Parts: sequence; structure tokens; C-alpha cells
Amino acid sequence: MLTPVTAGVDGSAESFAAAEWAAREAVRRERPLLLLHARNWHPHRADGGPADAAQRQLARQYLRRAEERVRRACPAAVLCDEQVEGPASVALLNAADRADLLVLGSRGLSGFTGFLVGSVALAVVAKAACPVVLVRAGEEAADEHLPAEAGDAEVGSVSGRTRQRDVVLGLDARDPSDEVIEFAFEAARLRGARLRILYAWQEPSAFELGPGDVALADKPQQAREWRGFLTAVLQAWRDKYPEVEVVECVPQDKASTALIGAASAAGLLVVGHRLAERPVGPRTGPVTHAVIHHVGCPVAVVPHT
Repeated sequence: MLTPVTAGVDGSAESFAAAEWAAREAVRRERPLLLLHARNWHPHRADGGPADAAQRQLARQYLRRAEERVRRACPAAVLCDEQVEGPASVALLNAADRADLLVLGSRGLSGFTGFLVGSVALAVVAKAACPVVLVRAGEEAADEHLPAEAGDAEVGSVSGRTRQRDVVLGLDARDPSDEVIEFAFEAARLRGARLRILYAWQEPSAFELGPGDVALADKPQQAREWRGFLTAVLQAWRDKYPEVEVVECVPQDKASTALIGAASAAGLLVVGHRLAERPVGPRTGPVTHAVIHHVGCPVAVVPHT
């Protein structure tokens, strides 16, 4: 049996948007969609009491509403639903162990203060075994496409035709992850979208320089060196996915700043997250933390070792 694309549903507008996005992705991947609700967990409550019955009924309402929205927005999706007992982060992490992809909602605040990503979503992103996609409320299928006139101007297509917005991959060329690169190429292939791969570099301090370091060159030369290095890293993936148009970008900038800017016109941003046990508990790296709080398009966080 194929592992599902799983969407967490909690009755919020963000979770309903996540469910619709997950349905479209499930159809693209030819996988079933699982709508999952984690009920409140009370260790000292007797099973079968009135509170438990009320929670089950509320969960059923949330799942029914999500199902209705999915069937209207994406009738081709093959879906099922499930209720499980929390805590929510534990339930979602367990679901991630048997999912192809986990999709969660994140709440928007404003373009200046960023987006509110709750403690449950952060805990899941930090420890999930499968890729996790965070989706804002209001995300719609139309948001995945460029306006017709923009697409026409860029690719010379027939008037009225739209094209998919870019998939943007934030890549550390010094430590590339096959899992992250493959996810981004596959996402672009499934969408028929262009893949924009970005490696942002900064000049190291004098203490970080070693023999033959590219930092010994002037800035234009450094940019050419990094672009050549990135091209070499990606060559095997270009060969594997010849149908995917790839654009390589090597700006001199902070990685988080460059990615937030590049994602402003993207349909999906892909970043990696190294799974590791940290003494202070589960955390995401600074770049991943920044983009999931400030990028408006869906963000896929792909775990790797």
C-alpha cells in the first residue's frame, strides 16, 4: 500500500488550506490523502466519558469540513480520515513515520512581523522523519501559477496559458544533501515548474581562510568559483531529471535574506533540516527557522542525516 500524504486538521483556516494543498500534492504524487485530527489528550480522564464523546464529535466535524473542502477543490483526490489521541506533536510525529509527506498549517500575522508557527508545528518540523510542508491560510491552487501575462512574457507561451511558479531550493553547496536535492527536483518535475537553486555565500573572515580558498579571489571571481562548484554538485541531478529547467543562483548575501527574497514569487520553497539530538531539545537551524516564519509560500522542510 502506498504511504499517504497526510494533512493535520484542527479546525483552523490554516489547517483547511493545508488539507487542500495536501490534496493537490497527493494527486500529483498519485498517493492517497489522509486527513488526521489529534484529539486533546487527558491522561487522568476515563475513556468513554462525556468529555471524550464531545471531543470525538468535534473532531468528526473538523474532518467532515476538511473533507468537503477537499472534494470541492480537488475531486480527484482519494482520501480517508483518522482520529488519534494526542499530545498533538506526538501524534503527528507518529503519523510522519508512516507518511510520504506531512502537511500542516501556519498562521499569518503580517508581512512585517512574519508568520506564527506554533510549538506543535515547530516540534514536528524539528523531529519528523518525513518532509513537512507548512501552508498559510488562504493558500489556493491559483497561487501556484504565474499570472497568464507574466508567463507569456517570460516563456513566449500562447496567450491565456499559465505556468507554474518556480520551486526554489535553498542549498548549502558545501554540504549538499541528496534527500533535499531529490525532493526539490521531483517537486519541480511533478509541477512542470522551473527549479531555482540558490546558494548564498559570504566572505569568510581571515581566520577561516585556508590554502587555495576561493575567498582569496576578488568578489566576481568568487561568484564564478561558487557557481562552477554548484554546477558540478548538480550535474548528476540534471542528468537524472533532464526535463526540469534549472536556474542556478549564487548571490553574496545571508542565506535567510536571499531565500526570503527568492521565495516571494515562488510556488514552493524547499530547505533541508539535519536531524540531530540537541542538548536543549529539538530545534531547527537558523536559516530554516527564519524562512518558515517569514516566507509566504508553502515551505517544505526535508529531513536528512
